[in-house]
Amino acid sequence: MGAHRRGGRASLRAVAGFACNQGFVFSLFYMGANRAFGEGILSFERADLFGTLLFMIASFGLLRVASSKARGALLARPLLWCYAVLLVVGSIVPALAGDSAPASLALESALVGLPAGLMLAAWGRALGGQPLARALPAVFVGSAVGATACFAMATVPVEGAAFLLKLLPLGSAWALQALVCAGAQPDRGRRDAGGGVAEAGAGARDDEVPADGRIAAAEAVQVASAAYAAGAASTPRAVRGAEAPESPLSLRALLATPAERAQTARLSFKMAAGTVLFGLAAGFMETYGSDPGMASTPTFPATLLLLVLFCIAALQLLATGGLDLETGRAAAPDAAAADDGAPAEPEGPLDDVYRLAALVMMAGFLFVPVLGDFGVPGEAIVLAGYLGLSAVLVSLFLVMARITGQDAAQSFARGFTALFAGEMAGVALGNVIDVVAGTEQTPSVVVACAGLAALYAFLFLFTERDFRALSVIARDADRFDDACSLIAAEHGLSKREAEILPFALKGRTGERIAAEFYISKSTVDTHLRRIYAKCGIHGRQELIDLGERTERRLSGR
Repeated sequence: MGAHRRGGRASLRAVAGFACNQGFVFSLFYMGANRAFGEGILSFERADLFGTLLFMIASFGLLRVASSKARGALLARPLLWCYAVLLVVGSIVPALAGDSAPASLALESALVGLPAGLMLAAWGRALGGQPLARALPAVFVGSAVGATACFAMATVPVEGAAFLLKLLPLGSAWALQALVCAGAQPDRGRRDAGGGVAEAGAGARDDEVPADGRIAAAEAVQVASAAYAAGAASTPRAVRGAEAPESPLSLRALLATPAERAQTARLSFKMAAGTVLFGLAAGFMETYGSDPGMASTPTFPATLLLLVLFCIAALQLLATGGLDLETGRAAAPDAAAADDGAPAEPEGPLDDVYRLAALVMMAGFLFVPVLGDFGVPGEAIVLAGYLGLSAVLVSLFLVMARITGQDAAQSFARGFTALFAGEMAGVALGNVIDVVAGTEQTPSVVVACAGLAALYAFLFLFTERDFRALSVIARDADRFDDACSLIAAEHGLSKREAEILPFALKGRTGERIAAEFYISKSTVDTHLRRIYAKCGIHGRQELIDLGERTERRLSGR
C-alpha cells in the first residue's frame, strides 16, 4: 500500500512538472511575436523559433556524444535549477533587449535552447523511470494541463498575465528534483527485486562492440539496477566490461529472434524518417502563421482548446487500447478471439492515438484552402494535430527506450533531434518559398506540400502498423519484467538470485550466466538450487512454467 501511495505521488509530480514544461514550451514557441532576422523581402521569419530549435538540437547532440558519467552530471539535480533560471532569464530577454535586435535573438536562442533541451532530456529520464502505464497517461495529462494554463493566461484580461508562464520552468525543476529524490528513475531502478532493466549502455551503438559482446550484454538486460545517482544506474561489471565503456542493452535482443531484432532496427530508422517529415510539415505552416512583428500564432487559443480535446480522447483510447489505467497493467488478450483458433490481432496502447493525431493534422491541411474564407482556422487545427502528434512521439520515445534498454534521456535526444531538424528545415524552406513567391498569405502549394509530407510519413514511412508492433513489444517486455519482479518478491529471492532469475527463465545455460557475472558455474548452480528451493520447484522447466503462469496472472489483472 505504501509503495502504491509513493507511486501515486510520483505520478502526480510527473503530471504537474511535465505540465509546467509543456506550458512553458507552448508559450515560448507560439505565444510570442513573429521575430524576423533581417528586413524587407529577405527577412527570415520565425528566426526566434529556428534559433531556439537549433540550440536545443545542440544540447541533444552534447548528450548523445557524452559518456554516461558526463551525461549523468549534465542531468544531475543541482543543475536542474540552473537550467530553470536560465530559461526564465532567456524568456524575458526580448522585453529587455528589444524584439528586433539581432543580438537579442542570438542571446535568447542560446539562453533558452540549451537548457530547454537538457530539461526535456531530464524529463525523458524522469518519465522513463515510471511504468509505461503511468508514464504514457502522464504525457497526455501534462500536455492538456499545460495547454489549459496557456489558454487561461492568453484569455485573462489582465496585462502581463502571460508573464506567469515564464516562471513555469521553476515548477518543472521542482518536480524533477522530487522525482529523483523519490527514486522514481530510471524505470530499471524501480524494481529492486531484480526484475529491472539495467540502464548501462544508454546511447551506445551496436557497432561499437563485437557481435558476441552485443548478444551477451543484451541478455543481461534484466539485471537489477538498484542504485541510481546523478543520472547513472549501477550495473554488473559483466555488463559494463573491463574498460568501463558501457555495452548496449537491448530488451528486444532478450525477448525476440534475430529476425525480429533486425525488424526493430528497421522500424527505428522508419520512425526517425517519419518524424523528420512530420516536423517538416509543421515548419512549413509555422512560417506562414503571421507576418513579422505580429503575434507568432494568432489562432493559438483555438489550437489549445483542440489540443486539450485531443489529449482527453487520447486518454480514452489508451484505456481501451490495451493499457489499463486503473491497475497499471496491460489489458488481457481477448479470450473470444483466442477461442476460435485464429490468433487475435495484437493491439498496442498507442496505435489508435497515433492515427487520431495524424487525422487531426490532415484535417487541418484540408481546412486551410477549403474553408479558410469561412473562418475555420485550418492552421490552428494543423498545429493542434502537430502538438498532439508530438505528445504521441514522446510516448513512442519512452517505448523505444524500454525496447532498446537505453537511457530514456538518450531516446528523447535522438527522437527530438529528428523532429526539430525537420521543423527547422520546414521553417527554412518556407522562408525560401516566401521570398520566391513574394506573397504574404499561405500559398496553396505550401499547404499541399506540407500535407503530402505528413501523409507520406503516416502511410509509407512510420505507419500505424509499425507503431502497433513497437508498442506491443514494449508491453510484452513490461509483462516479463514485472513477472520477474513478482516472483522475486513473493519467494524472497536475494539480490543475486533475482539478477539470475531472468536468464534462467529464458533458458540460458549455467555457463552463459556465469560468464555474464564473472562467477563460476558452480556458484550459478548454487544460486539456481536456492531459487528452486525458495520457489518450491525441482528444476529449470518448472521454473519456466512458473514464469509463464506469473505472466498470465499479470495479464489477467
